[in-house]
Amino acid sequence: MPALRDALRDLSEDVFFDLLESEDAYLLVLDVPGVTAESLDLAIEDGRISIDAHREKEPAGDYRYLEENRSLFFDVELPLPDDASDADAEATVDRGVLELTLPKRGVSGETTIDIVDEDG
Repeated sequence: MPALRDALRDLSEDVFFDLLESEDAYLLVLDVPGVTAESLDLAIEDGRISIDAHREKEPAGDYRYLEENRSLFFDVELPLPDDASDADAEATVDRGVLELTLPKRGVSGETTIDIVDEDG
């Protein structure tokens, strides 16, 4: 996971994120203002998380741009943590906040093994 933390720290200062960890998963929260599920592509392949997003540029009503500082595009590749699985990864985007849940591999709780007494 240090590679993911380092990659997130190397992002532009205007990219806001949180990285959380539980016993069974990682949660990556990224601010992607103006982005909807329809304008977001997310893929996990070859140990990399690829996020490609764009926001709509149409101002509301009769407004026009005087100055524009928010990027139209967000394109980033991040390393998948070594112990994370992409098999059951889940993502949601709500009001410009992307939440990506990455379950950890091999976390399925305790396994009980029955021992059979061959003599009895």
